[in-house]
Amino acid sequence: MKFTIRQIAHLIGGEVEGDDSLEIDQFYKIEEGQRGGISFLANPKYEEHIYKTDSSAVIVDKTFIPKRKISSSLIKVNNPYIAFTELLTEYEKFTRKSKTGKETPCVVHESVELASDTFVGAFAYISSGTSIGEGTIVGQQVFIGEDVKIGKNCIIHPGAKILAGSRLGDNCVIHSGTIIGSDGFGFAPQEDGTYKSIPQLGNVLIGNNVSIGANATIDRATMGSTIISDGVKLDNLVQVAHNVQIGKNTVVASQSGIAGSSKIGANCVIGGQVGVVGHIEIADGTKIGAQAGISSSIKRPGTSVTGSPHNDLNKYLKSQVYLRKLPEMDKRIKELEEKKNK
Repeated sequence: MKFTIRQIAHLIGGEVEGDDSLEIDQFYKIEEGQRGGISFLANPKYEEHIYKTDSSAVIVDKTFIPKRKISSSLIKVNNPYIAFTELLTEYEKFTRKSKTGKETPCVVHESVELASDTFVGAFAYISSGTSIGEGTIVGQQVFIGEDVKIGKNCIIHPGAKILAGSRLGDNCVIHSGTIIGSDGFGFAPQEDGTYKSIPQLGNVLIGNNVSIGANATIDRATMGSTIISDGVKLDNLVQVAHNVQIGKNTVVASQSGIAGSSKIGANCVIGGQVGVVGHIEIADGTKIGAQAGISSSIKRPGTSVTGSPHNDLNKYLKSQVYLRKLPEMDKRIKELEEKKNK
């Protein structure tokens, strides 16, 4: 499907510098651009590529002033990254094939409430008491347990599992291999050194516009609910334990784990391979660097931390400077000791 640069600029609210009649039918990273393609420049460190790219059009910031000649047409916008994301979203809507109905074989219990324009893929299994809203796509080999409620326009990718009692809002995306509503890690130590399993009787509540990556796991609560609020984005391989609460629009990168009953605020950014201990609170707007170990509550909103155990970002960076100087300092101390002993 082809669009003119003029049409694209109108769609994303941009102004064109150059030939706006050229047609676009592909997307490229700016360093790999080809004729007929469109790219974007958001990070200044990639600016050099705009003078070499073969992309027919490049989306740039409206304040961008070229340092030398550019062969591409420019579409100037307020925020290139957001504009490019909007363009990809609209393109996907145009090109995605709409699916409705049920493929065979699949199993849908007679008590299930399916909106008229939902889709159920082959080998999916939907248990009793479940309801699925308008426009939702249930992929092949998906398992949905009893009494699950799924909202409108969700996409449940092939192989995902949504277990009994779970609740999903509208416009959610659940990627392949993810398990929602499995038992939390609850075991009571016994006097003889063994552990007794604690029944996990709660559920998982997921809000609207939530995206959960592949092979993530969200455990049901022991009692009450594990809560994933509106707008949360979880990467692949994220573990969310029982009774965790994650606030609105928080993002969590791959391989991070959040232990039981911790409360994560809204608009937080959590890097990859972060570990969060249980029963703590993290304030709104907290930014956590990759591989950090969060061992206690973070109470001040907007705090940036990193390291294990975690520390204020600026203090941590200063400590790393001193750490790199340790060999030199050790050498100087030894030299001083030798002079003293002579």
